[in-house]
Amino acid sequence: MFTGIIEEMGRVETLVRKDKMSRLTIQAQTVMADLKTGESVTVNGACMTAVELTTTGFSCDVSPESLSLTNLGDLKAGDPVNLERAMRMDDRLGGHMVSGHVEGIGQIIEKSAHENAVMLTIAVPPQVLKYCVPKGSITLDGVSMTINALSKTNIKICIIPHTAKMTTLGFKSVGDRVNVESDMIGRYVERLLQGGMKSPYTE
Repeated sequence: MFTGIIEEMGRVETLVRKDKMSRLTIQAQTVMADLKTGESVTVNGACMTAVELTTTGFSCDVSPESLSLTNLGDLKAGDPVNLERAMRMDDRLGGHMVSGHVEGIGQIIEKSAHENAVMLTIAVPPQVLKYCVPKGSITLDGVSMTINALSKTNIKICIIPHTAKMTTLGFKSVGDRVNVESDMIGRYVERLLQGGMKSPYTE
């Protein structure tokens, strides 16, 4: 479980693609403080397992599904990525409850200045948009954000200078893709309101 409060921006060292399992190596500092092999780290909001640690960063295995369903497949050497270690139970929950399970990919369709901040309009997949509410929470590339406005196809978010400086959202441009995860509370509420009649099982 995560909070959507990014601890640092790491840098992609390599992304070695293989048929069955690719290997992503990331240069990092802050998240390495007490990270252990086998622990979870979100990379642009996608929960990854640190399988190898070095003095300068960590590596994680990425499945073909993760590469295709997230923007991790877009990464190349030198790209910045948002990083967050799993939350501690005694920590403040500064953002909101984030699972690290990316539900879809959004695309930035508009970027504009808004006083000292930046306003982004993001086209969001329907399966995620249905859980969005004005002033509710959403995770974008691992960052806990507040939805400022909502339409039938997109959301608007306002990025304050601190968030723009400390996360990759400040570097994003129109056309860029972002990993999206809705507030999980909405999904649980939907399931309860359905009274369990709609089966969550695939078989």
